[in-house]
Amino acid sequence: MKGDRVLIDTSVWIAYFKDRDSRLSDKVDEILTSAHVYVPKVVIAELMQGAKSEKEIAVIEDFFEAFTVIDHTKNTWEQAGRLSFSMKRKGITIHLIDCYLAITAQENNCKLFSLDEHFNSIKKFTPLEII
Repeated sequence: MKGDRVLIDTSVWIAYFKDRDSRLSDKVDEILTSAHVYVPKVVIAELMQGAKSEKEIAVIEDFFEAFTVIDHTKNTWEQAGRLSFSMKRKGITIHLIDCYLAITAQENNCKLFSLDEHFNSIKKFTPLEII
């Protein structure tokens, strides 16, 4: 893990903040101390959307200072759409945001840390390293 780039998905952050799984919390803590954490702006938006208080919003706003916040490139959305199209042609429908996250992870040379199992399906269509 040391020195790796890791894109942490919304599902992990939600579980981490709820602190119900000590193994997950330990894993996130390990990543936070040994890896370079990348957070797409869309993940920040999803976390804010689900926030329950201004205090939670303030914690999420701190992400801009604590982590490398990333956004799409010129071709990210096109590549995400093409990935989604390729998968759908094989009978697999995945939310476009998750295709976007997979492409964003690739573009930034990040491993992807998510609790969503469908990233294993995405991995069959594009090079993606999952934690």
